[in-house]
Amino acid sequence: MTDRRRGERDRPMHPVTHAQTRPDHPAIIMAGSGETVTFGEMDDYANRFAQLLRARGLERGDHFAVLMENNAHYLQVVWGSQRAGTMLVPISTRLTAPEICYILEDAGAKFLLTTTTFAQVIEDIRGECADLPLLIVGGEGEEDFEAALAAQPAEPIPDQAPGQYMLYSSGTTGRPKGVKPAPPEDDDILATNPLVALAIMGAGMPADGSMVYLSPAPLYHAAPLGWGTTAQRLGGTVVVMEKFDPEYALETIQTYKVTDSQWVPTHFVRMLKLDPAVRTRYDLSSHQRALHAAAPCPVPIKREMIEWWGPIINEYYAGSEGIGMTLIKAEDWLTHPGSVGKAIHGTLHVCGPDGEELPPGQDGLLFFENANIPTYHNDPDKTREAMHPKGWMTLGDIGHVDEDGYLYLTDRKSHMIISGGVNIYPQEIENLLVTHDKVMDAAVIGAPCPDFGEKVVAVVQPVEMAEAGDALEAELRDFLAPSLAKIKMPKLFDFRAQLPREANGKLYKRELRDEYLRKAEEETEQA
Repeated sequence: MTDRRRGERDRPMHPVTHAQTRPDHPAIIMAGSGETVTFGEMDDYANRFAQLLRARGLERGDHFAVLMENNAHYLQVVWGSQRAGTMLVPISTRLTAPEICYILEDAGAKFLLTTTTFAQVIEDIRGECADLPLLIVGGEGEEDFEAALAAQPAEPIPDQAPGQYMLYSSGTTGRPKGVKPAPPEDDDILATNPLVALAIMGAGMPADGSMVYLSPAPLYHAAPLGWGTTAQRLGGTVVVMEKFDPEYALETIQTYKVTDSQWVPTHFVRMLKLDPAVRTRYDLSSHQRALHAAAPCPVPIKREMIEWWGPIINEYYAGSEGIGMTLIKAEDWLTHPGSVGKAIHGTLHVCGPDGEELPPGQDGLLFFENANIPTYHNDPDKTREAMHPKGWMTLGDIGHVDEDGYLYLTDRKSHMIISGGVNIYPQEIENLLVTHDKVMDAAVIGAPCPDFGEKVVAVVQPVEMAEAGDALEAELRDFLAPSLAKIKMPKLFDFRAQLPREANGKLYKRELRDEYLRKAEEETEQA
């Protein structure tokens, strides 16, 4: 090997080095507008933003928040924070002003970066968080973010340090909690992280800068942030969809010759519901690797996707906490259908109610053993509840491993329904419902029941709302009957035009449960 090739191999994988060696290579492309940011431009932007953070008085470890739609600023802001040692707090664009202000106050954010897209929410935030400084893309005066950024030098700050981000839980079962990562092990901003090795060795992503990575989900989520920045560490181009649309996602793969992508099961369901003529209209031959996660994928859906796209679909199980990850490639999934793979980061443990480890085949609470354990910001009780006596941590999921060590997820512990003393896991019922041709989405919850404690309720989003009603309910009951025990059969079907689902695939079941709880309380008062 020549000295030049050896030097290239040993060069740290980071946007800073790509800006030096390939300044004109695209780092970001916005799928809809075609707006392109090169590695050289992103380097200047990141330096200016780090300078801006210092000018605003933010030192290492200080927090600031970002409320933005998918745009060309987002990943550049992340890389600027990565150089200033600050803690970036991404905020869901789905939230209301009171929910946003709760996070801002809980995180101790020094300022909020947002855009004029959220004009109404911004005014409400001003009322709720009157003392919080705002920087606004498209703003005016002291709040004009672009002017403030342009006023900063494009030179690196003298005290560079690796930053982090603190993701808040979706709040699907209560108040969202911030996942505060363990401090960085290395003060070098060019230092790699575990996801880079997992991307290369596990997912098979190329490290030669040839990757074109499609991000169809909101950038404020863990997966788009983690995999998008990892793609850029590897010198790849991240194509960002402004908003997911099933047909446009296929067109985007064709237009930009996408090689790699990341999805959630609801994306698959929506693409599979497209007319077959639409699905086959686009050239997907460039597409070599497709990752998916966030929720268990129904076996028939996954099988149909592999038949369509080929054995390029790899699934992983992980969480915002970063304590562990499993991975399964399509070839292994076909021989272990329904599995989310073997652990490739952290050591997996399946434990019973008393913390004892369970043998293969038995469902239990899943824990990961890892040297780096995060905490829940300002919530020592939640941190303590998530810990095993041996120092392992759980994401709150239930599952089991088979004799070969492959993990199968059953459901989240918090979603379990107890009806007549029987434990019922909604995921099983939901996975069946979404395979029906007339169902676009489904949520199964437990609602108060005077006789059994809880009753099973299926909240269903039909493909065509006009078909909602008694006839569809009867059809769905007949469809479920061969696969479900009677105790698991929904006692009530409720049809909705839309479910409260996050764009990362997570259902806000808390909203549905609270709704049925209020109804039960009102009925009790009226009785």
